[in-house]
Amino acid sequence: MRFLSSIFLLLFFFNCTTQKNVIESKIENEVVLNARPKLVVGIVVDQMRYDYLTRFYSKYGNDGFKRLINDGFNCKNNHYNYVPTYTGPGHASIFTGTSPKNHGIIANYWYDKFSKETVYCAGDSNVLAIGSDAEAERMSPHRMKTTTFADENRLFTQMRGKTIGISIKDRGAILPAGHSANAAYWFRGRDEGSFITSSYYMNSLPKWVSEFNASNTAESYLREWNTFYNIDTYTESGSDLNAFEGGFKGKETATFPYDLAVLKDTNKGFDILKATPFGNSIVADFAIKAIAGEQLGKDNITDVLTVSFSSPDYVGHNFGVNSKEIEDTYIRLDKDLERLFNALDTEVGVGEYTVFLTADHGAVEVPAYLQSAKIPAGYFNKDEFKKDLNTFLVKEFAASDLIESISNDQIFLDKSRLKQLNLNLKDVQYAIVNEVINYKHIDKVYSSETMQNAAFSTGIEALLQNGYHQKRSGDIILVKDPAVISYSKTGSTHGSGSTFDTHVPLLFYGNGIKKGSTLTKTEITDIAPTISALLGISFPNGATGNVLGFVID
Repeated sequence: MRFLSSIFLLLFFFNCTTQKNVIESKIENEVVLNARPKLVVGIVVDQMRYDYLTRFYSKYGNDGFKRLINDGFNCKNNHYNYVPTYTGPGHASIFTGTSPKNHGIIANYWYDKFSKETVYCAGDSNVLAIGSDAEAERMSPHRMKTTTFADENRLFTQMRGKTIGISIKDRGAILPAGHSANAAYWFRGRDEGSFITSSYYMNSLPKWVSEFNASNTAESYLREWNTFYNIDTYTESGSDLNAFEGGFKGKETATFPYDLAVLKDTNKGFDILKATPFGNSIVADFAIKAIAGEQLGKDNITDVLTVSFSSPDYVGHNFGVNSKEIEDTYIRLDKDLERLFNALDTEVGVGEYTVFLTADHGAVEVPAYLQSAKIPAGYFNKDEFKKDLNTFLVKEFAASDLIESISNDQIFLDKSRLKQLNLNLKDVQYAIVNEVINYKHIDKVYSSETMQNAAFSTGIEALLQNGYHQKRSGDIILVKDPAVISYSKTGSTHGSGSTFDTHVPLLFYGNGIKKGSTLTKTEITDIAPTISALLGISFPNGATGNVLGFVID
């Protein structure tokens, strides 16, 4: 009897202990499932090559880029998985978790086969600018076909989680914030120097935005731009005076210092700030005001703030990848990031927010500079290309009007004209492919027929296919030789599938993020699914990327 009683008591205590462990396990799992950050901050640096992290590393302080690198997770082998690598597609892909093949933003501007006109990725004639009377500022995300993770967070929180997008460029603010954002703000230069929005979001600017615009912050940056440190210490970039930089109108040489107050009148007024590091500074100023003004991260419902620093792109286009100007821009951006992170610590709380930082594309070294170093590079003459192609079409098909548009390295054929001439689309495509492949600086040529019917998993062909949208892309796709661009002889550009354009930083930091790094290849489309998984929300509805589980704590 005593033996049975002992067995009963043993089973009783075992059962109680087991139930206790199950309850504690459930509580622990519940805590993990619900331990969401109060704020997610998605930072995009426009035209940032990965090697800007390593090349300028010794010039950075401890609380900007290095804070993300040393206390967060560094994906060192992160790439774009499509072409063309432009700003609009880049921002859309980062936040939707898919490529232009699905989200539809195939370029910044593209030829619309239905309206027979060139359209802008964020342009919307059905809305009005708010904060400006400029007709050119009528913008919305209506051309983006899929949701962003910010949209999914809004749906998940029954619209209680806020989303605010900020950038110098309209597309850099609008596309990341998604369709359901509370607001997207961008900088109107010229003679205004203000942050504006559109009637897609609201009918008047909030008080905090109006107060910021009235503070003359933009005007305060119309001052001398000189190097942050002694220029002689800028050993990570080329000489200040060289033949590979553009510069500003009104100044004979592209050399420091630049008196912006004097130069503004010949460089479109406040627009001159865009092509200096002070464009980053005013975005950081505005983002810090937005955190407080919108009360972001003040409760347990996750908010989203997207911040795109556009000025490195303007500086890179003007002065080039190897310039003193680009080095100084990144040194100063590091300081602006430090200010932003300190504000997040104060306003939201240390450990209460999550940040990721990436770029919308990289950039090529100035081809003229590469040529001077005996590295293959060059310039593609579009006018000469059109002339040669037209001569071929007249000879082959007795017609000079078969092409509607050539843009973004794509040829759009006039389907109505082909029908009138009783020409077969596939035959014309095939003839053009076999002709154009012989032209100077053309490396590869593919037809839309190939993009639609073949399946590529590697190489430039896979990138082209991920960037190909059946309703929006052209009939023929061109691939130029590496480091060959259609651009001026000064300054850098981007858009190709070469690694200098596809390889960009990807840093995660903060709530829910491990410390560490990886050389495993990651893709830009992995970001949105990873943040969605961190938040426990639905993935964007077109997402094709993978969750980077190794970055989540």
